[in-house]
Amino acid sequence: MDELDKHILLVLQEQGRISMTDLGKAVSLSQPAVTERVRRMEEKGVIDHYRAVVDAEKINKPIAAFILFYTKGCERFVDYCKEAPDVVELHRISGHQYNFLVKLVTESLQTLERAINELGQFGDSTTLIVLSSPIKHDRLIP
Repeated sequence: MDELDKHILLVLQEQGRISMTDLGKAVSLSQPAVTERVRRMEEKGVIDHYRAVVDAEKINKPIAAFILFYTKGCERFVDYCKEAPDVVELHRISGHQYNFLVKLVTESLQTLERAINELGQFGDSTTLIVLSSPIKHDRLIP
């Protein structure tokens, strides 16, 4: 991957719905040339998929929290989290005290408490409530 590919990725991370014509202009390539580069990155799996970024507050889910979690029943825990409507991310982590990091987005402190109580059947946790998010979107190519 060269610097031009990185530039293309930077633009796509910020504007996922940009037309190939406008993307080409942004990176100083013709539309066919930029389309071919994007296609190659898709085929190689560099570009995994495209998605909409939803504003959680506008869908009545203003409470975000990270839960550091320890469980011995990893498979059951993962299966539960896959089905839990407020779990938006789940990461297996290394460390002495915890083995998972869960991100929840929910309607209220009451629904957060209910989710924490339900997760409690799988192990021990520490909850960190998000106060603000100065950097919100994952941008892998700076």
